[in-house]
Amino acid sequence: MATHQKVIIVGSGPAGLTAALYTARANLSPVVFEGIQPGGQLTITTEVENYPGFPGGIMGPELMEHMRNQAQKFGAQSVFKNITKVDLGVRPFRLWADSEEFTADAVIVATGASAKLLGLPSEKEYMGYGVSACATCDGFFYRGLEVVVVGGGDTAVEEATFLTRFATKVTIIHRRDTLRASKVMQEKAAKNPKIAFAWDSVIDEILGKSENGKKVVTGIRLRNIKTGAVTEMKTDGVFMGIGHQPNTGLFSGQLDMDSVGYLVTKERSTRTNIPGVFAAGDVADSVYRQAITAAGSGCQAALDAERWLEEQHT
Repeated sequence: MATHQKVIIVGSGPAGLTAALYTARANLSPVVFEGIQPGGQLTITTEVENYPGFPGGIMGPELMEHMRNQAQKFGAQSVFKNITKVDLGVRPFRLWADSEEFTADAVIVATGASAKLLGLPSEKEYMGYGVSACATCDGFFYRGLEVVVVGGGDTAVEEATFLTRFATKVTIIHRRDTLRASKVMQEKAAKNPKIAFAWDSVIDEILGKSENGKKVVTGIRLRNIKTGAVTEMKTDGVFMGIGHQPNTGLFSGQLDMDSVGYLVTKERSTRTNIPGVFAAGDVADSVYRQAITAAGSGCQAALDAERWLEEQHT
């Protein structure tokens, strides 16, 4: 027999846990399915210095633990399981965690988006310690240093351009001999004296060491895909600029998405095409992708869900 909840939140980053806080305070007893990466992308972030209220900075996992505890204080419940299947075409909505079935009057989708990565073991090892997928989050830490950006599209060029505010040199590493970015972005990069290019190249390895008990990136091993030549290049940071993939496969064919897979919400709200289903955070945001904007949309989704539930009983 299915377990019924008023509100089920799928995902546990800043959006999901803020939605949990607000729905819990509205006495809706939300259940948060935290999945295999509780806390979302911030759990692989080291120090967060741009979240309001923490002038000294805070570690990503610690920030998420604070959010979880605050939501649970008001009655939110966390379930550390993955939702593996949904049926949003019936009321109440049906969700499954493997063979276990749950139903809900309202669903908030906060499954986030994952940075596209190279898949190297060393990339995973140094993530948060010199490897990043967010220039606006981490660029400040590279003031006066040299960094590289992987990619050739608008995302990579935007990240590289932003990083020139801090770094002394930014090298864009691209597997082709021309950028895929828009002409305007290409011209902007070409004119920037701080931006250099490594064409026809891929990263085979990210190099690093332990310094005073802390991991640091020291360089990369580059391979030219045309000549096969392998070289080592010194760098203090590696930024992935190959885009993000929203975690929306679970909702394919049920919720409206754009061409990339981001959930489409109705203007100035978190409502999706299915009444009673709301989207918050990076799963519906291809532009800002910040913890604070995700948290804000989690608040919005909770308020939208609360008001929608009230309308159903009038």
